[in-house]
Amino acid sequence: MNGETADGRLVVAALGDLHVRETSVAPYRELFAEISKVAQVLVLTGDLTDLGKVREAEILAEDLKACSIPVLAVLGNHDYESDEVDAVKAVLRKAGVTILDGDACEIEGVGFVGLKGFAGGFGSRMLGSFGEPAIKQFVAESTREAMRLENAMRSVRKGRTFVVLHYAPIEATVEGEPKEIYPFLGSSRLAETIDRFEVSAVVHGHAHRGAYEGRTPRGAPVYNVAMKIEKPSGKPYALLRV
Repeated sequence: MNGETADGRLVVAALGDLHVRETSVAPYRELFAEISKVAQVLVLTGDLTDLGKVREAEILAEDLKACSIPVLAVLGNHDYESDEVDAVKAVLRKAGVTILDGDACEIEGVGFVGLKGFAGGFGSRMLGSFGEPAIKQFVAESTREAMRLENAMRSVRKGRTFVVLHYAPIEATVEGEPKEIYPFLGSSRLAETIDRFEVSAVVHGHAHRGAYEGRTPRGAPVYNVAMKIEKPSGKPYALLRV
């Protein structure tokens, strides 16, 4: 199998924030073909499309024909923009992509758990459920995503677990972004959930100007794999061995 390691670990290529547009012409075909030669699984961390349009998903699906390994993905906020999210999912699933949305799957002994996540802020600056109904609704969505993640985590047998998000679970991997927008880049509620389990790696996107690597309070490694983040591979994608 492509990317197989001597110690039996799974090689995962992780990449986020593709932002495929209707005017794009084969934007990732060559990259997907390259990834297929060096990894066993491709994980996409959301914002697959730029405006959440079906045509954008179709262009991505066409490029994914060049990918000969399993593809797992979560959606990002951009993928919801045009209220065509169900149709976007359908296009990608038809292309063979496994969409993780509060569920899990297993590949070669590794449990992959994923969902979009949501915003809310980090640590002592995390937004609380107090005041106007709109604020409470915002916090409720953040809490709901954390609960959905926990339910999905419980469905995975103990062992190697790989978590896929769009929003960041920790502050360290959004550092480099303007501090004013930190609350909209992720939520510590996600990290609190992750730290209730044994997790091998966590990947996310969304913070285009953030940092590549950090850890949850309990030490789970977290990687920001947004396209524009500089990665040790020197490529737009990260290569992680799980």
